[in-house]
Amino acid sequence: MSTVIKVVSSDPQLAQLLRETGMPCVVISNDALMGLSQSGAPQPDVLVVDLRDERQMPPAVAQLKRQHPTTGVLLVISQLDPALMLEAMRAGVNECVTHPVALSELQAAVRRLVKNLVPVTRGEVFAIIGAKGGVGATTVAVNVATSLAKAAPDSTLLIDLNVACGDAAVFLGTEPRFSVMDALDNVQRLDAAFFSGIVVRSKAGLDLLGASGRPVTGGFEAPRIRALLEFASLSHRYTVLDVPRSDTTALDSLEAATRIVLVVNQELATVRNAGRMAATLKQRYGPNRLTIVLTRTDRRAEIGHEDVERTLGLDVKYTFPSDYRLALQAMNKGRPLVLENNSELSGAFSAFARDLAGIPLAKGQKPGTGSLFGRLATKRA
Repeated sequence: MSTVIKVVSSDPQLAQLLRETGMPCVVISNDALMGLSQSGAPQPDVLVVDLRDERQMPPAVAQLKRQHPTTGVLLVISQLDPALMLEAMRAGVNECVTHPVALSELQAAVRRLVKNLVPVTRGEVFAIIGAKGGVGATTVAVNVATSLAKAAPDSTLLIDLNVACGDAAVFLGTEPRFSVMDALDNVQRLDAAFFSGIVVRSKAGLDLLGASGRPVTGGFEAPRIRALLEFASLSHRYTVLDVPRSDTTALDSLEAATRIVLVVNQELATVRNAGRMAATLKQRYGPNRLTIVLTRTDRRAEIGHEDVERTLGLDVKYTFPSDYRLALQAMNKGRPLVLENNSELSGAFSAFARDLAGIPLAKGQKPGTGSLFGRLATKRA
């Protein structure tokens, strides 16, 4: 993939010089620079800022480097002013060239930036959403996250986006000191040290950013949620989200999600609501990112798998057997089902988690009974 340069300048000759480096170059405005500095904004490989007619550096440059530290920033300045150079260093600027600008100097600076570019490796993010209260979305989220943590230790983060009334901590038997509210209130401070101080490692082996135990007045803006999810995807191999179905801001902030899992059961009210939610999620994120799973399945139910699929316009990819008593016992103990791995339900959760993450089955391990295709194959056999 070719290197992309964006340049903030009113000088067409500078843009032409940059194009002569042989790399695609796009001229943007100061307003667009502000947009680039936002969390989640697509980044160029190199950003060139022309300050020859300015005495101060735009605040957006420092903000951009905080949000996107791997973006290479090159300043074009009229002279080596000590105060401006100090400001540039504090902001994290990578390179400076002075007027008059020579093509060879410009090419050398861009080459240094490109050489030092660090490939960004993002983890996978799985968003779990219940179509209605009580369908078991938190149970799915907790057990999926625990399964991933078992398969790859020190890899998994569970975020309870039910900001003030989430139960993920109860399912894991933990009492976090900090919560997702602390992260959303301090997105500008998100780094490895700060984040490690607000997550808690559960007995199940995964990191948890739980819900708050204190009242919440008002919600959080989508950019804050997006910034948190972007950071999570950079810090963990797997991030599982327990997403509240009634929080439209959270539902509109799932760009980072690799897969969005809609949890449904065979009740009429749930299926109707799932139809509306599936239509909205497909339009917002595309049908390929949406997965439908069926909990507490009952072959004798009046609403069958085909009815669910017809209403949602998508296949049911996984089914989980009904074992309410076992699920309730696990929650009361604060110990996810998959840690025992001695039931059909725990096997279904483990198989689904491995399928989500593309983790092959362990040697000698049989496919989980939760797979709709696995069940059909068994019947045929």
